[in-house]
Amino acid sequence: MLSDDTPQKVDTDRPLILLVDDLPANLHVLAAALRGEYRIRTATSGVDALALLERADTPDLILLDVMMPGMSGIEVLRRMKADARARDIPVIFVSADSSEQSQLSGLDLGADDYLTKPVVAAVLRARVRNLLARKRTERQLRLAAHVFEHSGEAIMITDRDNRIVEVNPAFTRLTGYTQEEVRGQNPSMLSSGRTTREEYEAMWRDIRDKGFWQGEMWDRDKDGGIYPKLLTISVVRNTEGRVDYHIASFADISEQKAAEERIRHIAHHDALTGLPNRLHLHISLEQAIASARREGSELAMMFIDLDRFKVINDTLGHNVGDSLLVEVSRRLRDSLRESDLIARLGGDEFAVVLTGLGAINNAAHAAEKIQLSLSRPYLIGDHALHSTPSIGISLYPQDGDTIETLMKCADTAMYHAKEAGRGQYHFYTESMNRRTREHLALENSLHEALERGEFVIHYQPQADLTDGRPVGAEALLRWRHPERGMVPPDEFIPLAEENGMILPIGDWVLREVCRQLAAWRERGLPLLPVAVNLSARQFRQEGLAGRVRALLGAAGLPMRAIELEITESTAMTKADTSADVLRALHGAGLSIAIDDFGTGYSSLGYLKRFPIDKLKIDRSFVMDIPDDANDTAIASAIIQMARGLGMKVVAEGVETEAQRDFLREQGCSYMQGYWYSRPLDADAYETFTRKALNLA
Repeated sequence: MLSDDTPQKVDTDRPLILLVDDLPANLHVLAAALRGEYRIRTATSGVDALALLERADTPDLILLDVMMPGMSGIEVLRRMKADARARDIPVIFVSADSSEQSQLSGLDLGADDYLTKPVVAAVLRARVRNLLARKRTERQLRLAAHVFEHSGEAIMITDRDNRIVEVNPAFTRLTGYTQEEVRGQNPSMLSSGRTTREEYEAMWRDIRDKGFWQGEMWDRDKDGGIYPKLLTISVVRNTEGRVDYHIASFADISEQKAAEERIRHIAHHDALTGLPNRLHLHISLEQAIASARREGSELAMMFIDLDRFKVINDTLGHNVGDSLLVEVSRRLRDSLRESDLIARLGGDEFAVVLTGLGAINNAAHAAEKIQLSLSRPYLIGDHALHSTPSIGISLYPQDGDTIETLMKCADTAMYHAKEAGRGQYHFYTESMNRRTREHLALENSLHEALERGEFVIHYQPQADLTDGRPVGAEALLRWRHPERGMVPPDEFIPLAEENGMILPIGDWVLREVCRQLAAWRERGLPLLPVAVNLSARQFRQEGLAGRVRALLGAAGLPMRAIELEITESTAMTKADTSADVLRALHGAGLSIAIDDFGTGYSSLGYLKRFPIDKLKIDRSFVMDIPDDANDTAIASAIIQMARGLGMKVVAEGVETEAQRDFLREQGCSYMQGYWYSRPLDADAYETFTRKALNLA
């Protein structure tokens, strides 16, 4: 007989228990003990119990009488174990037979517990509750083990000290490491080195405070390959709240990252040329303007439009036009630096952004290179095509400080270039156009100045402050331009440094000074040393000491005839390397002076290590002494420091008797300036020196 006290509306929240006993009184006792906490179903024979298992809901637990007529509980359990649907149902045997052998038989067959009649209700409830809880835990553990074993994500478990305890097969497939290789290791063994210390600290702060963290990280597999992963870390705490384990699960997201990058590239780049598009230009230009504003630097914006492109496109078709645009983009890349931004705005319009120091001066050079490159003939299929670029240039901050303003000004300048005859570049302001043309013209003339013999050297005498006698001179380069006359050094020296002409010009100065010194000596003039300024590029040249020695030797001059001057900023740039160069020069017998001292930043530690003979106080600290207290203090400090280091001091820019008297009182060694003498050409210097030395 089968019975079920389950209501018509099934309460599935409570576990279902099947009671099997051939005596209704026993069923009543069992049901009374369990009713309320569990759903109850009953059967009065083994046959009925098996039939019920086939057609009804699977019970969570069976209480099975051992001794029943027809089919014993032992036989019922044996048949259940043979049935895949019923073999995992937990069973408690209930029997009046308390013999040890009977209990062992039931337990050996697979029963989970054994109770003897009469059953104590409290004991029954406790046994049932504990067994169901244990079975529930076992199911959860089996499920967790299944998930751990078969998960597609790598799973790693570490202890409270963050040492690896367990990893799953997906971990091995992803990282290449087996469980034996990583057990006991710190997960940092997987680190690629790309994650910063600050990022790790933020991660552990969340794990500690929230018990959870999720984010992206880069790891390295066993073969050294680096890959991005999405990592989730959870904390397992014990009943006392302390951390027992960390559970980390992660998956390789390389494909996702690659897809995101492809989408981002498509969104930000022109499909035809591969160049950044208008969107990318806006984003990059916004960042460049913010950086220029923050650093006080410059920025140049170019708009480039191809002349006659519409005619080519309409006449020969879009395929030819597209091929021409691809070639234009290639030539633009070849004409500019990697740091310069090139974008296609659409159609035949391109944009270029130049950033960094010198961007404004570089704009004209870049525009000329682009003009030259884009104006060359294009061989597209069977067609030889010709097109020239019209280029408009706007400058930050002169022409504007927003994206919209700079682009509008560059566009306006480009249309001015077209109106002026096409195939040329224009700045937005006419004054900038004029200045740029002059700048380029001067630079072009500079290349020819050496060949034409336009450079001359003037010599500014230096005197001993104690008795006023001449002690030498400084060689000052002058450019006698055939049309502009004397070009100030501050106009052409920076140009020469930019275009590399400073090296051949510097060599010429050294040769000319050696030639002139030899000529003066032949005419009986005492050999007074001449100071020659070295540019930063000259100073870094390989074999400088040997070259100067060779020039002096060829002129028959001793090494003391030349004194080399370098600026303070040049000396302190890569100070260790500078020290090596200075030691080589000094070791060759050359005298060394630091020019413009006080205008840069010198480490006294390096200054002590440099083999320096003289310090030259910059004229900016001399011009207001002795009236300006600050300049007076600075000049005095430099003189005292130099004397303490065993160096001579030369004061530049001495123009008054008061300045001379103050410097002499402070112990300054030499002076140079208009009060003593202006710079003189070679003949005038010779006359001046003869007179000062009372020579006939």
